Amino acid sequence: MYFAALLARTEDGWEASDTELDDVESLTDLVELAREGSVDDDMVLVFIEQEDAWFGVVRVEELEDPRIYVSDAAAAARSSYGEILTDELLGSDDDVVVDLEALDLDGTEDGESETETVDEAESTDAVALVPAQSGPAVAGPAGDRLILADLGLSEKELLALDSDALSTIAEALGAAEILEAVR
Repeated sequence: MYFAALLARTEDGWEASDTELDDVESLTDLVELAREGSVDDDMVLVFIEQEDAWFGVVRVEELEDPRIYVSDAAAAARSSYGEILTDELLGSDDDVVVDLEALDLDGTEDGESETETVDEAESTDAVALVPAQSGPAVAGPAGDRLILADLGLSEKELLALDSDALSTIAEALGAAEILEAVR
């Protein structure tokens, strides 16, 4: 089960609306939906969540390319709406066959230690974007880790979110009550 909402910034604060994603088949469709929900061409955040398995945030501003963050790329890639986001972030290759047995539950490949994966992530701490890659998505966050930094939610706080993430994000933005009203 999915939950999707638009959070549009206005001069008076935030406006939230739940949204149906039935007609969304691509990132372009999602961005168009967000721009339709915009007030005075201001910023719109699209929240998508699938039953605490993963969440995604798409930030759409007037003429800029959308910014995307997904909490768990592997989980999102296995769902229809999440696949739209992960295809944009990680690339899409219909010919790639995913070897699920080669992935451990911690998101590392067999023979690769979890420490090596953490060290690689720490070595890129100056870079907020997870680099685009082709092939199967690995468990963990993907996308623009600074997507909400200027709005009051740091990269560290974003990466620490798990359950009830969208409510925590809305609270940091000062829009918790507005989001809960459409939930």
